[in-house]
Amino acid sequence: MHAVRALIRAREVSLVVVVAPADGVAEVRGLLGTHGLPESKEIKVVAGGDTRQDSVRLGLAALPDDIDVVLVHDAARPLVPVETVDAVAAAVRAGAPAVVPALPLADTVKEVVPDPGGRPEQVVGTPDRARLRAVQTPQGFRREVLAEAHEKIASDGEGATDDAGMVERLGVEVVVVQGHEEAFKITRPLDLVLAEAVLARRRASDVF
Repeated sequence: MHAVRALIRAREVSLVVVVAPADGVAEVRGLLGTHGLPESKEIKVVAGGDTRQDSVRLGLAALPDDIDVVLVHDAARPLVPVETVDAVAAAVRAGAPAVVPALPLADTVKEVVPDPGGRPEQVVGTPDRARLRAVQTPQGFRREVLAEAHEKIASDGEGATDDAGMVERLGVEVVVVQGHEEAFKITRPLDLVLAEAVLARRRASDVF
């Protein structure tokens, strides 16, 4: 619900398609109907697929023909600021075929040889941190570019970890805009603690 609210409040967004688990469509529709979202913008709920790529493809299929800019957002980043959403969409409308929000890395990064056995891993390199970015969502695309990526990349069985990675493999340029610290991904219990702190601050300042 927080993720939908962030998108629906963005000036650049006219339609939100929520891709839900196939057995959770009715539940998601019920949640959307009880949280007082603006009625001026359309929200659709469609069933997703077995993989992330399948779900994005099904979301694309649910879009009207007149939509030419698509944002793909991860619901695990529910606190993305509206300004970040608008910035990504605006960059696509300004001519970029694919756009990702991202932040510089605070930590030094090491390349290692993975050891599935849990033993100490050998370091084989230290990438230049100044050239690295931590990518967030929503990622923005010209619709035809994203559709081509899902048609050509997903069909070869290899895929990619995100939609921008699929577009890169087409040889299409992907550009970066400034991300936001509050667009972090909630994957661990500590992330929930941080999210609760952000929400408490937003409630106190009426930015909710």
